[in-house]
Amino acid sequence: MFILNGALFGIWASRIPAVATRFDLSPGVLGGLLLLMAAGAIASFPIAGRLSDKIGAAKVTRRMAFAYVGTLFLIAFAPTYLTFCVALFLFGATQAGLDVAMNVWAAEAERHIGRPMMSSFHAMFSLGAGLGAASGFVAETYGVGITPHFVIAGAGIAAITLFAARGNWISDIQDTGPAGPVFRLPKGPLFVVGFIAFCASLGEGGMADWSAIFLVHSSGATEAQAALGYTVFSIAMVVMRLLGDAITLRLGPVGAARLAGSVATVGVLCAVGFGTFGMSLVGFFLMGIGYAMIMPLALSRAANDPHTSPGTALAAVSTLGYGGLLLGPPIIGFLSEATSVRVAFTLLAVLAALIVVLSRSISKQDI
Repeated sequence: MFILNGALFGIWASRIPAVATRFDLSPGVLGGLLLLMAAGAIASFPIAGRLSDKIGAAKVTRRMAFAYVGTLFLIAFAPTYLTFCVALFLFGATQAGLDVAMNVWAAEAERHIGRPMMSSFHAMFSLGAGLGAASGFVAETYGVGITPHFVIAGAGIAAITLFAARGNWISDIQDTGPAGPVFRLPKGPLFVVGFIAFCASLGEGGMADWSAIFLVHSSGATEAQAALGYTVFSIAMVVMRLLGDAITLRLGPVGAARLAGSVATVGVLCAVGFGTFGMSLVGFFLMGIGYAMIMPLALSRAANDPHTSPGTALAAVSTLGYGGLLLGPPIIGFLSEATSVRVAFTLLAVLAALIVVLSRSISKQDI
């Protein structure tokens, strides 16, 4: 399910320049449209978290996965600007719902296995994103249109992953009685954890939706070359997340977060400061290494909070944290419209530096 989630997002992200061309979208208009994805996600986070607590994360994960595949097809076949807008909202909602449910399921598996595993699970998301982005590079290179690309690549990865996700896993049921407010932000220490996640996920979202456009406008890359930007970023994410659990055991959560934030900051400065295709790819690789461990650390911290059920805690942190994944692209779009894509990316360096400053909150000592 992590691979499926990442792959569908990577398929979409790799063809954003082509989608923008199809509907003749300026950076500002594109940024505004991406807010629809953010709105869908914000609406979906608490609902998916509550359902995971009440009927089981594994069941919710599988159902959301089917819906997520369907919304990618809606984008592919959208005949008008209005239907494209509706498809984007639903795409954001189903992606976010799957994200919350699968992370609750992953936390259950982590506790069952008895050792840190969240970073490895998230490596599978990055692997899927890299595969999806690579399919976009191939499609652009050989002139495959958006519709056949989305349908063939989406259906292929869905068939494989949904088949593999079968099983008899019995999820923990955390129905604690009368429900509280549907929309809930994290409080206390979890708020800081959520903000750290926000800083990292805004960078991830910016890379997903704007890395290709950054390369085209800042380094003169072709659209086919630009598709490599997110691929390089995703490869770095996969490698680091596969190593992340061991690094966390060695350095501790705080040390791992400080290292990650520092490397991400250097990566952004490399991409923005040099503005060449080669150095931009180097910067993207460093950003992938830096961002890789932050979200797993934050979600593992949330899932083990003793005062809140896993689904509710993860939904609350995700509302703030993963909100950055979807709010980042429109924010960068608006800044790009006012200045340039290159200047807008400097925001990511500031947020990465804040991760270093606030990293102590990742510690589980206060749990």
